[in-house]
Amino acid sequence: MSAWKHELDVLIGARHGGQTEHLVGLLRKLDGRYPNVAEINYQLAWTLETSGKLAEALPAYDKAVALGLAPNEHANALIGLSNTLRGLGQAARAAEVLRSGQRQFPDNREFDVFLALALHALGQHAEALQLALTALVDTTEDPGLTAYQRTIRHAAGQLLSQGI
Repeated sequence: MSAWKHELDVLIGARHGGQTEHLVGLLRKLDGRYPNVAEINYQLAWTLETSGKLAEALPAYDKAVALGLAPNEHANALIGLSNTLRGLGQAARAAEVLRSGQRQFPDNREFDVFLALALHALGQHAEALQLALTALVDTTEDPGLTAYQRTIRHAAGQLLSQGI
């Protein structure tokens, strides 16, 4: 195991207690010693984002994605990056990131939901609601919703055609 990996695992383990403020500095130091490790940048970005430091999280997410992550971390980083972008008022770029995520991870329905949020932020309310409703009926096991699945799908499809 790489020295950075063990150190990163220890820091991630410490984060579970909810005390993330002091971890930012430690993650920055780790990144300084190992500047081109995607996983370090991803964890730094995630920690910054959850601390509400979106402007600082953005370059770390960009770097982590550019350096390349394992598939699960990559998918999560794209969600985090898009959420950060949307929070910074960059909903159009957030939507691009999410559409890329949909193409790369077609079975990960969370991309649909976060894309719906980005589209809503862009004023594309009909497409946002259609996407959210479709994701809901595709993934729910709630008997009340499954009973009306066909009706909900029809209504969702009508949103775009009616320009609502």
